[in-house]
Amino acid sequence: MSAVPEAVAGEAAEPAPEPLAGLPPLDDLAGDWMPAGKLAHLPSLRNQWGQAHVNADLTSLSWLALAPFSGGYHTGVLQIDGRPLAAERFRWTPWGVRREAAHGPLTVRTEVRLGYERSRVMWRITVRNDSADPVPAALEQELLAMVARSEVDWGWLYGTPWNAGHHHDFYATERLRAEVLADEPRQVQLLPHGERWVRLGSPRIPGIQRDEDSAPMLLESELPDHSTPDAGRSRAPGAPCLVRQLAVEHADGTRAAIGDGRAVHTVRADTDLRVGTASLAAGDALVLDLRVDHTGSDGVIATHGNHPDSLQVGVSGGRLWLRAGGEHVSAEEPLTAGAWHMITARVADDGATLLVDGVEVARTLPWWGGRRWTARVTGGEVVVTDERSTACSAYAFTDAPGSLTALGSRGSARWQLLLGPGESRELGVVLDIGAAPERVRASAADAAAGFGAAFDETAERWRGTWRAAFTPGNGEFSGHLPTLDTPDADLARTYYLGALLMLWMRNTRVSRTGPVFLTGGPRLGPTTTFFWDQSEFAGTAAMLEPKGMRAWILAALAQPYDHCHSFDTYNLMPVGNHYAANDHALFHTVTAYLDVTGDTGLLAERAADRTVLDHLRALAYRPRSRRAAFGTGELVDFGRDAWELLECVPNYRDAVVSFNAGYAGMLRSLAGLLDSLGHRGEAATARAEGDRLARAVLGQYAGDGRWLIAHPEGPEAIGHCLDFVLVAAHLAEDLPPDQRARMVSFVTDHLLDGDWMRALDPQDPVAPFSDRPDHGAAGAFAAWPGATAYGLCRLDRPDLAAGILRRAHRATSGALWGQAMEVTPDGSYRVAERGVSNRDSVAAAAVTEAVVTGLFGVRGRKEGPAVGFEDTVFGRLDGIRVRGYGLPAS
Repeated sequence: MSAVPEAVAGEAAEPAPEPLAGLPPLDDLAGDWMPAGKLAHLPSLRNQWGQAHVNADLTSLSWLALAPFSGGYHTGVLQIDGRPLAAERFRWTPWGVRREAAHGPLTVRTEVRLGYERSRVMWRITVRNDSADPVPAALEQELLAMVARSEVDWGWLYGTPWNAGHHHDFYATERLRAEVLADEPRQVQLLPHGERWVRLGSPRIPGIQRDEDSAPMLLESELPDHSTPDAGRSRAPGAPCLVRQLAVEHADGTRAAIGDGRAVHTVRADTDLRVGTASLAAGDALVLDLRVDHTGSDGVIATHGNHPDSLQVGVSGGRLWLRAGGEHVSAEEPLTAGAWHMITARVADDGATLLVDGVEVARTLPWWGGRRWTARVTGGEVVVTDERSTACSAYAFTDAPGSLTALGSRGSARWQLLLGPGESRELGVVLDIGAAPERVRASAADAAAGFGAAFDETAERWRGTWRAAFTPGNGEFSGHLPTLDTPDADLARTYYLGALLMLWMRNTRVSRTGPVFLTGGPRLGPTTTFFWDQSEFAGTAAMLEPKGMRAWILAALAQPYDHCHSFDTYNLMPVGNHYAANDHALFHTVTAYLDVTGDTGLLAERAADRTVLDHLRALAYRPRSRRAAFGTGELVDFGRDAWELLECVPNYRDAVVSFNAGYAGMLRSLAGLLDSLGHRGEAATARAEGDRLARAVLGQYAGDGRWLIAHPEGPEAIGHCLDFVLVAAHLAEDLPPDQRARMVSFVTDHLLDGDWMRALDPQDPVAPFSDRPDHGAAGAFAAWPGATAYGLCRLDRPDLAAGILRRAHRATSGALWGQAMEVTPDGSYRVAERGVSNRDSVAAAAVTEAVVTGLFGVRGRKEGPAVGFEDTVFGRLDGIRVRGYGLPAS
């Protein structure tokens, strides 16, 4: 699906095509081969329609999502001579991922690609004999396609299919991903993650793991329920009963009481009782004595944590049931009401069992056993159907397997090879996904028959998209990006990788609004955009895809952005908790779009209950209603919830400097816009309010480049990059020379580090309590180097900014940037995986934005002619699509 070029309201048609000076071939931006030991986060796949994650073996994928289709578990493992091989090295390209491993004298190399703008996966498997003797090899490819179709539940935490439901289950999926290297599959998704609270009664909706409302988010064990309102998650009632003797029975037979082992707990429908913490290892059991009130009791008795994969015990119609890791089993006979029963729920890597008074009453079956999905051999293909949705999938092959079987949910293709000295053998496998079994089977078979052309087409389409992104008047985008022609190879690589990231995260199918830039993934958000992340590259997004950005802005402003941080672009629904960054992010995105395009007609468009201009007023005037009741009374109070600000920095709350500086800049920007529209009196008022807030922000300076947080208890200094970024962006002209110099020194001496940076000064007192690699001291979020570079340009240090940008590409772990880059023991940086960090993060496109708006200073202005330079000491920008450059000045 391609955008048809069309001038945005107020624009002239695109100029004639120009030479693409400086544009590297897309192949030059592919990553190098990376040893598995150097990677924390393995590469991902995208294809303009969907996303997937490669695993540690040679072929399997997890987190496959091509809305409205999502995949659960994984796609199946390749075994060589009866064993799966761990990939020893990986190579990412925009159109696929290669994996390689040695097996005795054999080298096995695979490459997997998502068909460009197709619901298709293609694998090419190559086996080479490196010895001087003939070598036999038995290959067996497991064929799994646990795919469902859903028109709902497409939030940041989106629904994935399980045997017993449809929900996002992060840790269970991750355990199954790690299991792909096991010789035989097991039921490890049943084993819980770490120490968890045991609750009696009505369980919390899985997701928000904070047991204290003020606790920060620690991603290793906690995951927000960032689902959409249509997800259908509702809080189950507690079962009327009595519980006593709550404990963990360990595999060795010993017991550890949970809470007060002598207590008798009364459970009712609305009970939410947190008893104590416990961990459950393989072979351990949650045990309790239970007395239900009546024969037909319904509800939840006990839950280990409140994750989607939590072990949970309850009753339905008086019959005891157990739920864990996407599985649900139930006893056949009801419990005797009024009598005490000893209940045992045991978990192991070969299944979970439920016992009543020492007698087994239910046991889970293998997840691949065919209870929801059925695999069948049809002709020379394997077709997998889902009994709960219209989804169906088909596997087809370039070379007919010697043996092709199906049992339960799983198919298997086997080839017996005999390779002569130096001989190679290549096999192709195709997986097509759709809603009509025969059509899907035929499509997969056709692709397998023309495998070479279909496989190559993906790369060619990506190459064409890459060139189109920089070509005025192209048929793919509604705009284009400028080319950077520079002898500085490092600066060029960072600039173009940032541009490629925008293309990588652009999806042309998920949203009814048109093309959108998704925020992250692939373990999260196949349809989701965050307001904050979008703002980090708002100017370049408006250059590349103005039509899509215009539609996105109207959709975003129609969301309840006072109560969410993002929205699902598939169904246009809000996602998650509120972010303090929302006002600044949305205001900046709209004004950056206006500055680039000159499309003032947007201001009169309506989004929800007001015009875009009135949304800008509401965003900029927020300080009027949120003044702090402490300090000088001028600053905006952002509240005590760390989740609304930097999540993992526990003291970054109340009246912080960063977004107060942002509001000061917004008020001044609004004043300029109002002046241009003839609203002189309102403009003067807004400008005066902005100046007053700016003075209050400057009064928070703590010295040595640091800033004070205003708390009700008193001020507290902190050294975080976000304060530097927003003060420099909005208040540079207000800063005296000495303060500017000290702010620069703080960044260079305390935050910049090797090829990347730290978000928080490692010497800050709060640093030991904030080691998350995006916003804490262990690394930095994808956007921070680009935003910091822009701030340095604003403080007249483009030389230092260029240094950051030259080095940034080295932190990509052989692909593109993720949500967080973490420092390693040897001092280098890599894309972090721990917690729920994203492998892909569109916010890193801030590096490209920093080159255009920082090093070259290019931006349109409401107040007069555009500013900036096409030629600087850093090179030349050609094809600048900004009002006053490639577009008319007015």
